[in-house]
Amino acid sequence: MMNKVFTAQQLDEKDPLREKVNEFSLPKNTVYLDGNSLGALPKAAKERASDVVNRQWGEDLITSWNKNDWIALPQIVGDKVGALVGAKQGQVVCCDSISINLFKVLSAAIKMQPSRKVIATTRDNFPTDIYMVQGLIDLLGEEYSIRYIDEHNIENALTDDIAVLMLTQVNFRSGHKLNMKQVTAEAQRKGILTLWDLAHSAGAFVVELDDCNVDFAVGCTYKYLNGGPGAPAFIYVAERHQQAYKQPLSGWMGHSAPFAFSPDYTPDSSIKQNLCGTPGVIGMSVLDAALSVFDGISLKAIDEKSKKLQAFFIAEAKREGLSLHFINVSPAIEQRGSQVAFAHDDAYAICQAWIDEGVIADFRAPNILRVGFAPLYLTFSDIEYAVKKLALIMREKRYDNPKYKAQQRVT
Repeated sequence: MMNKVFTAQQLDEKDPLREKVNEFSLPKNTVYLDGNSLGALPKAAKERASDVVNRQWGEDLITSWNKNDWIALPQIVGDKVGALVGAKQGQVVCCDSISINLFKVLSAAIKMQPSRKVIATTRDNFPTDIYMVQGLIDLLGEEYSIRYIDEHNIENALTDDIAVLMLTQVNFRSGHKLNMKQVTAEAQRKGILTLWDLAHSAGAFVVELDDCNVDFAVGCTYKYLNGGPGAPAFIYVAERHQQAYKQPLSGWMGHSAPFAFSPDYTPDSSIKQNLCGTPGVIGMSVLDAALSVFDGISLKAIDEKSKKLQAFFIAEAKREGLSLHFINVSPAIEQRGSQVAFAHDDAYAICQAWIDEGVIADFRAPNILRVGFAPLYLTFSDIEYAVKKLALIMREKRYDNPKYKAQQRVT
Protein backbone atom coordinates (compact mmCIF):
# COMPACT_ATOMS: atom_id res chain seq x y z
CA MET A 1 0.00 0.00 0.00
CA MET A 2 1.38 3.42 -0.96
CA ASN A 3 2.17 5.94 1.75
CA LYS A 4 -0.06 8.98 1.67
CA VAL A 5 1.72 12.12 0.48
CA PHE A 6 0.92 15.09 2.70
CA THR A 7 1.07 18.70 1.59
CA ALA A 8 3.19 21.23 3.46
CA GLN A 9 0.06 22.73 4.98
CA GLN A 10 -1.15 19.34 6.20
CA LEU A 11 2.24 18.56 7.72
CA ASP A 12 2.26 21.91 9.50
CA GLU A 13 -1.20 21.22 10.91
CA LYS A 14 -0.05 17.84 12.24
CA ASP A 15 3.20 19.21 13.69
CA PRO A 16 3.23 18.90 17.53
CA LEU A 17 5.85 21.67 17.71
CA ARG A 18 3.96 24.08 15.45
CA GLU A 19 3.34 26.66 18.19
CA LYS A 20 7.04 26.98 19.05
CA VAL A 21 7.66 29.33 16.14
CA ASN A 22 5.63 31.93 18.03
CA GLU A 23 8.37 32.08 20.69
CA PHE A 24 10.84 33.51 18.15
CA SER A 25 11.25 36.96 16.68
CA LEU A 26 11.68 36.22 12.97
CA PRO A 27 11.88 38.67 10.06
CA LYS A 28 8.97 38.69 7.66
CA ASN A 29 9.33 37.12 4.22
CA THR A 30 12.43 35.18 5.29
CA VAL A 31 13.04 31.44 5.48
CA TYR A 32 15.94 30.77 7.80
CA LEU A 33 17.94 27.64 6.96
CA ASP A 34 21.10 28.69 8.79
CA GLY A 35 20.22 27.94 12.39
CA ASN A 36 23.18 25.56 12.38
CA SER A 37 25.42 28.65 12.20
CA LEU A 38 23.43 31.18 14.23
CA GLY A 39 20.11 30.43 15.84
CA ALA A 40 17.15 32.76 15.51
CA LEU A 41 16.24 35.26 18.24
CA PRO A 42 13.88 33.97 20.95
CA LYS A 43 11.45 36.62 22.20
CA ALA A 44 12.39 35.73 25.77
CA ALA A 45 16.02 36.53 24.99
CA LYS A 46 15.07 39.95 23.65
CA GLU A 47 13.08 40.69 26.79
CA ARG A 48 15.91 39.53 29.06
CA ALA A 49 18.44 41.65 27.19
CA SER A 50 16.32 44.71 27.89
CA ASP A 51 15.88 43.78 31.54
CA VAL A 52 19.53 43.02 32.23
CA VAL A 53 20.67 46.27 30.64
CA ASN A 54 17.96 48.63 31.83
CA ARG A 55 17.05 47.27 35.26
CA GLN A 56 19.77 44.92 36.48
CA TRP A 57 22.70 46.97 35.24
CA GLY A 58 21.01 50.36 34.93
CA GLU A 59 19.27 50.40 38.31
CA ASP A 60 20.74 47.70 40.52
CA LEU A 61 24.31 48.32 39.36
CA ILE A 62 26.95 46.25 41.14
CA THR A 63 24.45 44.91 43.67
CA SER A 64 23.17 42.67 40.84
CA TRP A 65 26.03 40.23 41.46
CA ASN A 66 24.05 39.22 44.54
CA LYS A 67 20.59 40.68 43.99
CA ASN A 68 20.15 39.16 40.52
CA ASP A 69 22.56 36.27 41.14
CA TRP A 70 24.94 37.19 38.31
CA ILE A 71 27.71 35.33 40.10
CA ALA A 72 25.95 31.97 39.72
CA LEU A 73 24.95 32.35 36.06
CA PRO A 74 27.74 30.13 34.64
CA GLN A 75 26.58 27.20 36.75
CA ILE A 76 22.85 27.93 36.43
CA VAL A 77 23.07 28.12 32.66
CA GLY A 78 25.54 25.25 32.58
CA ASP A 79 23.08 22.94 34.30
CA LYS A 80 20.34 23.98 31.87
CA VAL A 81 22.60 23.12 28.94
CA GLY A 82 23.60 19.94 30.73
CA ALA A 83 19.97 18.82 30.81
CA LEU A 84 19.89 19.19 27.02
CA VAL A 85 23.03 17.09 26.45
CA GLY A 86 22.35 14.29 28.91
CA ALA A 87 24.51 15.44 31.82
CA LYS A 88 23.40 15.46 35.43
CA GLN A 89 23.92 18.63 37.43
CA GLY A 90 27.38 19.82 38.41
CA GLN A 91 29.15 18.63 35.25
CA VAL A 92 28.60 21.51 32.82
CA VAL A 93 29.57 25.16 33.15
CA CYS A 94 29.11 27.98 30.62
CA CYS A 95 32.11 30.16 29.92
CA ASP A 96 34.42 31.57 27.25
CA SER A 97 34.44 30.14 23.70
CA ILE A 98 34.83 26.64 22.27
CA SER A 99 38.43 27.43 21.29
CA ILE A 100 39.46 28.53 24.79
CA ASN A 101 37.56 25.67 26.37
CA LEU A 102 39.28 23.18 24.08
CA PHE A 103 42.64 24.50 25.26
CA LYS A 104 41.61 24.02 28.88
CA VAL A 105 40.33 20.49 28.42
CA LEU A 106 43.14 19.32 26.17
CA SER A 107 45.74 20.68 28.57
CA ALA A 108 44.13 18.97 31.54
CA ALA A 109 43.51 15.69 29.73
CA ILE A 110 47.06 15.37 28.40
CA LYS A 111 48.40 15.83 31.95
CA MET A 112 46.14 12.99 33.09
CA GLN A 113 47.87 10.69 30.58
CA PRO A 114 51.60 11.40 31.25
CA SER A 115 52.90 8.35 29.40
CA ARG A 116 51.02 9.16 26.19
CA LYS A 117 52.00 11.92 23.79
CA VAL A 118 49.48 11.85 20.94
CA ILE A 119 46.23 13.75 20.41
CA ALA A 120 44.15 12.13 17.68
CA THR A 121 41.48 13.82 15.59
CA THR A 122 40.08 13.84 12.08
CA ARG A 123 41.58 16.00 9.36
CA ASP A 124 38.10 17.24 8.44
CA ASN A 125 37.36 18.34 12.01
CA PHE A 126 36.34 21.96 12.40
CA PRO A 127 39.57 23.96 11.92
CA THR A 128 39.56 25.77 15.27
CA ASP A 129 39.67 22.39 17.04
CA ILE A 130 42.74 21.38 15.05
CA TYR A 131 44.37 24.79 15.47
CA MET A 132 44.05 24.58 19.25
CA VAL A 133 45.80 21.20 19.27
CA GLN A 134 48.58 22.57 17.07
CA GLY A 135 49.03 25.56 19.37
CA LEU A 136 49.11 23.38 22.48
CA ILE A 137 51.71 21.08 20.92
CA ASP A 138 53.90 24.10 20.16
CA LEU A 139 53.86 24.81 23.90
CA LEU A 140 54.33 21.22 25.04
CA GLY A 141 57.30 20.45 22.80
CA GLU A 142 58.37 18.06 20.05
CA GLU A 143 57.62 14.88 21.99
CA TYR A 144 53.92 15.56 21.52
CA SER A 145 52.10 15.21 18.20
CA ILE A 146 48.75 15.36 16.48
CA ARG A 147 47.57 12.33 14.52
CA TYR A 148 44.87 12.46 11.87
CA ILE A 149 42.48 9.54 11.55
CA ASP A 150 39.64 8.71 9.17
CA GLU A 151 36.25 9.58 10.64
CA HIS A 152 34.80 6.54 8.84
CA ASN A 153 37.35 4.14 10.34
CA ILE A 154 38.04 5.48 13.81
CA GLU A 155 38.11 2.24 15.78
CA ASN A 156 40.86 0.69 13.67
CA ALA A 157 43.04 3.79 14.12
CA LEU A 158 43.05 3.74 17.91
CA THR A 159 46.36 2.79 19.50
CA ASP A 160 47.70 2.79 23.04
CA ASP A 161 49.97 5.80 22.53
CA ILE A 162 46.96 8.14 22.09
CA ALA A 163 46.24 10.26 25.14
CA VAL A 164 43.12 12.06 23.91
CA LEU A 165 40.70 11.39 21.07
CA MET A 166 39.12 14.72 20.08
CA LEU A 167 36.11 14.44 17.81
CA THR A 168 33.23 16.59 16.64
CA GLN A 169 30.06 14.51 16.76
CA VAL A 170 28.58 16.09 13.62
CA ASN A 171 30.86 17.00 10.72
CA PHE A 172 30.38 20.70 9.98
CA ARG A 173 30.44 20.20 6.20
CA SER A 174 28.74 16.89 5.43
CA GLY A 175 26.63 16.54 8.58
CA HIS A 176 27.99 13.00 9.17
CA LYS A 177 27.13 12.01 12.76
CA LEU A 178 29.43 9.73 14.73
CA ASN A 179 28.17 7.04 17.07
CA MET A 180 29.22 8.62 20.36
CA LYS A 181 28.58 5.61 22.56
CA GLN A 182 30.35 3.12 20.33
CA VAL A 183 33.40 5.28 19.63
CA THR A 184 33.78 6.33 23.27
CA ALA A 185 33.65 2.73 24.47
CA GLU A 186 36.22 1.61 21.91
CA ALA A 187 38.58 4.46 22.81
CA GLN A 188 38.29 3.80 26.52
CA ARG A 189 39.09 0.13 25.96
CA LYS A 190 42.46 1.39 24.74
CA GLY A 191 42.85 3.72 27.75
CA ILE A 192 42.15 6.82 25.65
CA LEU A 193 40.30 9.84 27.06
CA THR A 194 37.53 11.20 24.84
CA LEU A 195 36.74 14.84 24.10
CA TRP A 196 33.62 15.56 22.06
CA ASP A 197 32.75 18.85 20.35
CA LEU A 198 28.97 19.27 20.37
CA ALA A 199 28.77 22.45 18.27
CA HIS A 200 26.32 20.88 15.80
CA SER A 201 24.67 18.54 18.30
CA ALA A 202 23.47 20.47 21.34
CA GLY A 203 19.81 21.37 20.92
CA ALA A 204 19.47 19.55 17.61
CA PHE A 205 18.90 15.96 18.73
CA VAL A 206 19.25 13.68 21.74
CA VAL A 207 22.77 13.74 23.23
CA GLU A 208 23.56 11.46 26.19
CA LEU A 209 26.94 12.36 27.61
CA ASP A 210 26.50 10.49 30.89
CA ASP A 211 24.93 7.44 29.28
CA CYS A 212 27.76 7.29 26.73
CA ASN A 213 30.35 7.56 29.54
CA VAL A 214 32.01 10.50 27.79
CA ASP A 215 35.06 11.96 29.56
CA PHE A 216 34.93 15.57 28.35
CA ALA A 217 32.90 17.71 25.97
CA VAL A 218 32.70 21.27 24.75
CA GLY A 219 30.10 23.09 22.71
CA CYS A 220 28.77 26.43 21.60
CA THR A 221 25.36 27.89 22.36
CA TYR A 222 24.75 30.23 19.44
CA LYS A 223 23.60 27.58 16.96
CA TYR A 224 20.67 25.29 17.85
CA LEU A 225 20.57 26.67 21.42
CA ASN A 226 19.82 30.17 20.05
CA GLY A 227 22.02 32.01 22.56
CA GLY A 228 22.98 34.83 20.18
CA PRO A 229 26.18 35.80 18.35
CA GLY A 230 29.24 35.16 20.50
CA ALA A 231 27.15 33.55 23.24
CA PRO A 232 29.24 31.76 25.89
CA ALA A 233 30.28 28.19 25.18
CA PHE A 234 30.21 25.30 27.64
CA ILE A 235 32.44 22.60 29.11
CA TYR A 236 31.48 19.16 30.37
CA VAL A 237 33.82 17.33 32.73
CA ALA A 238 32.52 13.98 33.92
CA GLU A 239 32.13 13.93 37.68
CA ARG A 240 34.58 11.03 38.00
CA HIS A 241 37.39 13.18 36.56
CA GLN A 242 36.84 16.44 38.42
CA GLN A 243 39.33 15.76 41.24
CA ALA A 244 42.20 14.81 38.91
CA TYR A 245 41.34 17.46 36.30
CA LYS A 246 43.54 20.58 36.43
CA GLN A 247 43.25 23.12 33.64
CA PRO A 248 45.99 25.78 33.25
CA LEU A 249 44.01 29.01 32.74
CA SER A 250 43.84 29.69 36.45
CA GLY A 251 41.74 32.84 36.53
CA TRP A 252 40.25 34.19 39.72
CA MET A 253 36.72 32.92 39.08
CA GLY A 254 38.07 29.37 39.02
CA HIS A 255 39.56 29.82 42.49
CA SER A 256 37.98 27.95 45.39
CA ALA A 257 37.47 31.30 47.17
CA PRO A 258 37.71 34.10 44.61
CA PHE A 259 36.70 36.87 47.00
CA ALA A 260 39.36 35.94 49.54
CA PHE A 261 41.77 37.56 47.04
CA SER A 262 44.59 35.22 47.98
CA PRO A 263 47.83 35.69 46.02
CA ASP A 264 48.08 31.92 45.56
CA TYR A 265 45.78 29.93 43.32
CA THR A 266 43.73 27.08 44.75
CA PRO A 267 41.41 25.61 42.12
CA ASP A 268 37.80 24.95 42.90
CA SER A 269 37.19 21.22 43.21
CA SER A 270 34.07 21.34 41.05
CA ILE A 271 33.27 22.14 37.42
CA LYS A 272 33.72 25.82 38.43
CA GLN A 273 37.47 25.35 38.03
CA ASN A 274 36.95 26.00 34.32
CA LEU A 275 35.94 29.61 34.96
CA CYS A 276 38.66 32.17 34.29
CA GLY A 277 37.85 35.86 34.25
CA THR A 278 34.63 37.66 35.04
CA PRO A 279 31.76 36.11 33.04
CA GLY A 280 30.04 38.17 30.36
CA VAL A 281 26.80 38.78 32.23
CA ILE A 282 24.79 40.25 29.37
CA GLY A 283 25.50 37.36 27.00
CA MET A 284 25.05 34.78 29.75
CA SER A 285 21.72 36.30 30.79
CA VAL A 286 20.45 36.34 27.21
CA LEU A 287 21.44 32.69 26.82
CA ASP A 288 19.69 31.81 30.08
CA ALA A 289 16.44 33.25 28.74
CA ALA A 290 16.90 31.77 25.27
CA LEU A 291 17.01 28.25 26.69
CA SER A 292 13.40 28.64 27.84
CA VAL A 293 12.23 27.71 24.33
CA PHE A 294 13.13 24.11 25.20
CA ASP A 295 10.75 24.07 28.18
CA GLY A 296 8.08 21.40 27.95
CA ILE A 297 9.46 19.59 24.90
CA SER A 298 11.86 16.71 24.37
CA LEU A 299 14.96 16.50 22.23
CA LYS A 300 13.43 13.35 20.75
CA ALA A 301 10.49 15.38 19.43
CA ILE A 302 12.91 17.95 17.99
CA ASP A 303 14.93 15.21 16.29
CA GLU A 304 11.81 13.59 14.87
CA LYS A 305 10.67 16.87 13.33
CA SER A 306 14.16 17.54 11.98
CA LYS A 307 14.13 14.23 10.15
CA LYS A 308 10.70 14.96 8.73
CA LEU A 309 11.81 18.41 7.56
CA GLN A 310 14.90 16.95 5.93
CA ALA A 311 12.95 14.19 4.21
CA PHE A 312 10.41 16.71 2.95
CA PHE A 313 13.18 18.96 1.64
CA ILE A 314 14.82 16.07 -0.23
CA ALA A 315 11.49 14.93 -1.68
CA GLU A 316 10.57 18.44 -2.82
CA ALA A 317 14.03 18.98 -4.27
CA LYS A 318 13.77 15.77 -6.24
CA ARG A 319 10.31 16.72 -7.48
CA GLU A 320 11.69 20.08 -8.68
CA GLY A 321 14.56 18.36 -10.51
CA LEU A 322 17.31 19.72 -8.25
CA SER A 323 19.07 16.36 -8.15
CA LEU A 324 20.20 17.16 -11.71
CA HIS A 325 22.15 20.17 -10.41
CA PHE A 326 23.55 19.12 -7.04
CA ILE A 327 25.40 16.20 -5.49
CA ASN A 328 24.10 15.32 -2.04
CA VAL A 329 27.28 14.74 0.00
CA SER A 330 25.54 13.99 3.29
CA PRO A 331 25.09 10.43 4.56
CA ALA A 332 21.73 8.73 5.09
CA ILE A 333 19.32 10.52 7.39
CA GLU A 334 20.03 8.26 10.40
CA GLN A 335 23.76 8.96 10.12
CA ARG A 336 23.65 12.74 9.95
CA GLY A 337 22.83 15.68 12.16
CA SER A 338 20.19 18.32 11.49
CA GLN A 339 21.59 19.47 8.15
CA VAL A 340 22.06 18.46 4.54
CA ALA A 341 25.03 19.38 2.35
CA PHE A 342 25.03 19.73 -1.42
CA ALA A 343 28.10 20.08 -3.63
CA HIS A 344 28.17 22.45 -6.61
CA ASP A 345 31.02 24.38 -8.22
CA ASP A 346 28.99 27.60 -7.88
CA ALA A 347 27.71 26.88 -4.37
CA TYR A 348 28.73 30.29 -3.02
CA ALA A 349 26.95 32.24 -5.77
CA ILE A 350 23.89 30.01 -5.51
CA CYS A 351 23.72 30.67 -1.79
CA GLN A 352 23.87 34.44 -2.35
CA ALA A 353 21.16 34.28 -5.00
CA TRP A 354 19.00 32.24 -2.62
CA ILE A 355 19.47 34.85 0.09
CA ASP A 356 18.29 37.48 -2.37
CA GLU A 357 15.08 35.46 -2.68
CA GLY A 358 14.56 35.55 1.08
CA VAL A 359 16.03 32.12 1.89
CA ILE A 360 19.11 32.19 4.12
CA ALA A 361 21.38 29.13 4.03
CA ASP A 362 25.18 29.09 4.04
CA PHE A 363 28.28 28.14 2.09
CA ARG A 364 31.25 26.12 3.28
CA ALA A 365 34.45 26.01 1.27
CA PRO A 366 35.30 24.67 -1.13
CA ASN A 367 31.93 23.91 -2.77
CA ILE A 368 29.24 23.12 -0.21
CA LEU A 369 25.77 24.62 -0.01
CA ARG A 370 24.72 23.75 3.54
CA VAL A 371 21.09 23.64 4.61
CA GLY A 372 20.32 23.61 8.33
CA PHE A 373 17.07 22.50 9.92
CA ALA A 374 16.13 24.12 13.23
CA PRO A 375 12.80 22.46 14.04
CA LEU A 376 11.63 24.92 16.68
CA TYR A 377 11.00 27.69 14.18
CA LEU A 378 10.97 26.04 10.73
CA THR A 379 7.74 24.97 9.08
CA PHE A 380 7.09 22.60 6.20
CA SER A 381 5.66 25.54 4.28
CA ASP A 382 9.01 27.28 4.74
CA ILE A 383 10.73 24.28 3.18
CA GLU A 384 8.33 24.17 0.25
CA TYR A 385 8.92 27.88 -0.45
CA ALA A 386 12.70 27.52 -0.14
CA VAL A 387 12.88 24.63 -2.60
CA LYS A 388 10.75 26.45 -5.16
CA LYS A 389 13.03 29.47 -4.99
CA LEU A 390 16.16 27.31 -5.32
CA ALA A 391 14.68 25.54 -8.33
CA LEU A 392 13.95 28.90 -9.96
CA ILE A 393 17.53 30.05 -9.36
CA MET A 394 18.94 26.89 -10.93
CA ARG A 395 16.59 26.85 -13.93
CA GLU A 396 17.31 30.47 -14.79
CA LYS A 397 20.98 30.30 -13.73
CA ARG A 398 20.54 33.46 -11.69
CA TYR A 399 23.72 32.59 -9.80
CA ASP A 400 25.70 33.59 -12.89
CA ASN A 401 25.09 37.22 -11.99
CA PRO A 402 28.53 38.68 -11.10
CA LYS A 403 27.16 40.29 -7.92
CA TYR A 404 26.64 36.84 -6.42
CA LYS A 405 30.19 35.68 -7.15
CA ALA A 406 32.06 38.39 -5.24
CA GLN A 407 32.85 36.76 -1.90
CA GLN A 408 32.27 38.72 1.27
CA ARG A 409 34.50 38.58 4.36
CA VAL A 410 32.14 36.14 6.08
CA THR A 411 31.00 33.29 3.85
